[in-house]
Amino acid sequence: MIDHIGFAVGDYEKAKAFYTAALAPLGIAAVMEVGPEQTAHGGHAIGFGRGFKPEFWIATGGPSPQMHIALLAEDRAQVDAFYRAALEAGATDNGAPGLRPQYHPDYYGAFVIDPEGHNLEAVCHGPA
Repeated sequence: MIDHIGFAVGDYEKAKAFYTAALAPLGIAAVMEVGPEQTAHGGHAIGFGRGFKPEFWIATGGPSPQMHIALLAEDRAQVDAFYRAALEAGATDNGAPGLRPQYHPDYYGAFVIDPEGHNLEAVCHGPA
């Protein structure tokens, strides 16, 4: 239903470094970066995705109000790797990797708070 999402950050370079490191275990990388001459707000923006299409954007101009963002992992090992990478990149723990049966029996997720205060999650919906 959603093609892409983006939000403003207070420290663009710090957020760019954080998301580059934290999303790598999920197979998500920077696929496009644009500068002031290419954005409506006259700032910088970077889009992350799998393959060629940016689906997750951050941009100068923030910070934005805190949000919850859940990113799909292919398997539970990716959830675990995301959690470790995000903490190493400067996030704080908001829920270690594990089953969340209150959502459904195979819901396996991990939660961190990114450096801007957003609740970032990696989730796998498949069985072990």
